[in-house]
Amino acid sequence: MSELKAHPKISATTTTIEGILVLEPKVFGDERGWFMESFNNQDFFHATGLKVEFVQDNHSFSRQATLRGMHYQLEKTQGKLVRVISGAVFDVSVDLRKSTSTFGKWFGIELTADNRKQLWIPPGLAHGFLVLSPTAEFLYKTTDYYDPQSEVCLVWNDPTVAIQWPLSSGAIPNLNVRDSAGLSWINAPKF
Repeated sequence: MSELKAHPKISATTTTIEGILVLEPKVFGDERGWFMESFNNQDFFHATGLKVEFVQDNHSFSRQATLRGMHYQLEKTQGKLVRVISGAVFDVSVDLRKSTSTFGKWFGIELTADNRKQLWIPPGLAHGFLVLSPTAEFLYKTTDYYDPQSEVCLVWNDPTVAIQWPLSSGAIPNLNVRDSAGLSWINAPKF
């Protein structure tokens, strides 16, 4: 990983997947506590070079060992800026863009309330997370609206993608019906 640009309020670091960025906001603290700007459009642009417009904010609460994902939309594709405000998750994205050198690859990172890292996930990737702490609250901004008619789920444990989830050997995460019945890599529509 390498830093894109130095900025006084936020740093952006590249990852092993084309277009995914790890963002670290500057935290100002003293004996009273701390303050940070969780999002500032101007600073985001200066750190990343990306002009994005967010149209929806989502907030989820999940219990330990819950896995949500791997979701994406075929229409109204969404870029996402994700972060954790309570607890810890293992956040994963899979590149579904045939035009990239990282097509079919996955990237995972631990996001926690303590490390305050954020992840920019561009459109064209499947996204999900596994809750590592007893509970977690997860916030994310999207660049397009939720479109249930075009939503697709890539199965979380597809052997071709081979995501290395931090689970005990043989453990099955808590999944809803839709996520447990996700499509295989071979059958999942790509971009």
